[in-house]
Amino acid sequence: MNLNDPKDLAQLLEAFLLASGKAQSLERLFELFEEGERPEPEQFKAALEVLRLSCEGRAFELKEVASGYRLQVRERFAPWVGRLWEERPQRYSRALLETLALIAYRQPITRGEIEDVRGVAVNSNITKTLLEREWIRVVGYRDVPGRPAMFATTKGFLDHFNLKSLDELPPLAALRELEPEPELALDDDAEVPAGLQARADLALQDDGEAAEPREETSFRSLLAELDTMEQGLKTDFDDLRLADEDEAGESDEAVEDDLADLDGDQPLH
Repeated sequence: MNLNDPKDLAQLLEAFLLASGKAQSLERLFELFEEGERPEPEQFKAALEVLRLSCEGRAFELKEVASGYRLQVRERFAPWVGRLWEERPQRYSRALLETLALIAYRQPITRGEIEDVRGVAVNSNITKTLLEREWIRVVGYRDVPGRPAMFATTKGFLDHFNLKSLDELPPLAALRELEPEPELALDDDAEVPAGLQARADLALQDDGEAAEPREETSFRSLLAELDTMEQGLKTDFDDLRLADEDEAGESDEAVEDDLADLDGDQPLH
């Protein structure tokens, strides 16, 4: 094999990415070569472009995300590929989605600031779940009495939603304009949009989540835009399971009870 030939190098990089099953950074790919055989960075980039072009017209694509490069099934095949998994997909709760959205678009943000915007207490299991999922992390502590932790998103969050950086997040005008709503009415039966549930693969493990605020105009706009964002994001190997639309109207409590014993992501390989 001639590692100076972009075509040969592209095939080798394809083998690396297929075998790893996850995103690989350029630095990690460099480490896989002996020092004497290691191609120059320009050759790596040329080979990656050859690989990207070779995926055109195929069922998979080369995608650069926050953690590096990976090969993933194209989004349009998700409804069929999702049938490979027989078990019922896990789902997010509305409260978890709203909390994650606020962290993503207003980071760094404290739990108290999230509660001020949502108008309802944030259940500790929500932040615990997001931390365990490695979608958020503590990046510091606000210099106010009590020194509350400040949360921000991680590379894992970007990878899951097929993003290279936070700059690629779709604009959420409704979220940016959202003001505190401390006296919201309650509606425990509010339906979670089917588009959001379609990508859900995580269930909360608690039984007593705080009551949900009734959808005011701001949150209705937020959830509608989140739905649009979900539909526009590419689907990677770990995100190919789709929820049954007939069950999209279930309450958060019923969903969580049914899914409490399920594991997290299902392996592709």
